Amino acid sequence: MEYLEKYIQENKQRFLDELFELLRIPSISADPAYSQEMIRTAEYIKNQLLAAGADNVEICETGGYPIVYGEKIIDPSLPTVLVYGHYDVQPAVPLELWSSPPFEPTIRNERIYARGACDDKGQMYMHVKAFEAMMINNSLPCNVKFMIEGEEEVGSSNLGPFCINNKEKLKADVVLISDTSMIANDIPSIDVGLRGLSYVEVEVTGPNRDLHSGVYGGAVANPINILAKMIASMHDENNRITIPGFYDDVVELSTEERNEMAKAPFDLEAYKKDLGINDVWGETGYTTIERTGIRPTLDVNGIWGGYTGEGSKTVLPSKAFAKISMRLVPNQSSEKITKLFADYFTSIAPPSVKVVVKPHHGGEPVVTPTDSIEFRAASMAMEKTFGKKPIPTRGGGSIPIVALFEKVLGVKSVLMGFGLDIDALHSPNESYGIFNYFKGIETIPYFYKYYAELKNKAS
Repeated sequence: MEYLEKYIQENKQRFLDELFELLRIPSISADPAYSQEMIRTAEYIKNQLLAAGADNVEICETGGYPIVYGEKIIDPSLPTVLVYGHYDVQPAVPLELWSSPPFEPTIRNERIYARGACDDKGQMYMHVKAFEAMMINNSLPCNVKFMIEGEEEVGSSNLGPFCINNKEKLKADVVLISDTSMIANDIPSIDVGLRGLSYVEVEVTGPNRDLHSGVYGGAVANPINILAKMIASMHDENNRITIPGFYDDVVELSTEERNEMAKAPFDLEAYKKDLGINDVWGETGYTTIERTGIRPTLDVNGIWGGYTGEGSKTVLPSKAFAKISMRLVPNQSSEKITKLFADYFTSIAPPSVKVVVKPHHGGEPVVTPTDSIEFRAASMAMEKTFGKKPIPTRGGGSIPIVALFEKVLGVKSVLMGFGLDIDALHSPNESYGIFNYFKGIETIPYFYKYYAELKNKAS
């Protein structure tokens, strides 16, 4: 594998230029106004996979945005790795909070600033370039398939049907995903657990029209006031969620398991300083790492209603809305939690308002074993390029497709991400370290090498 460092160094600027071209395309799946940009992004990825040496590259239509598929089968008897990534990104608003335009990638302090720089264009494109390096140097040790989708940021609702209808095409021994983070550039880690997700939108309606707050205020229920009280009541004094049955299926970790988690380096003061907060918040009896890794949550992601424009308008609004997400842990079910939420939220509404709960999307929590061939291969690869063994961690985010792949395709996933917590995913000024981008390109080929060797020994 001596060729890797030399090949990366020789092509460093080109690898950056190609990523920048990809980042300039505003592939925002949540906004239909960007539908043509989504198609343009899929075409770009298709062309780059072809240029890297993939065969049978195609843009596969779905009920929504297309999936880009490609493969390189060097020997059907060898193991097959299915690489998953996504080309869609979050909306960039509020634009005024960006230090540079979100779709004009800019390098500052050795970091690439752009929407999608880390999530997931930068991390996904590492795989294309790593594959290219192996193909050019004739060192691919196993078969590779790519499945790059365009709806991850809106729930991947069409990915399940696609997998079901293309099980033979997608047949593989493991799924390789880079859409997660590490502890630090000098402390590599691999996620072995992800929280699930239940995402809902609620609507609270009072009077049949907006009213004058002087004429009607105090006599008619204000939906915004009611909604705020309802939301506030969903946590108790210990910051536990008050929905009946919410914790029934939560797997409680043993003292030994919690002690193992505590071994991961974590600087609470640096954490607070980075976020600009005076103190942390969360469920009583758990550390910050535990709150974000092994405990379920309920958070308001957006809330609106009434008049929010310039100046004043003394209105008592007819409606109020909120978007609420719940992060779930093993063995919670997103379908069950969504129903529990809807039943409870409706039950606590006073008779002066009407409530509608609209489920959006969800996903199941996942825990992957650390003694599997795929985890060992990823660990060996990161140890090779970082010079130290990675720490197994549990991520607070959700990647619903991991559970989907196991259920539909019957294979485990390995979450070998190269991002950092400072990358500001989903926020203004999202970024990705140049170090991380190239370290991923360097490390991924070693995963293929060690995975093929371990599989061969096991067979």
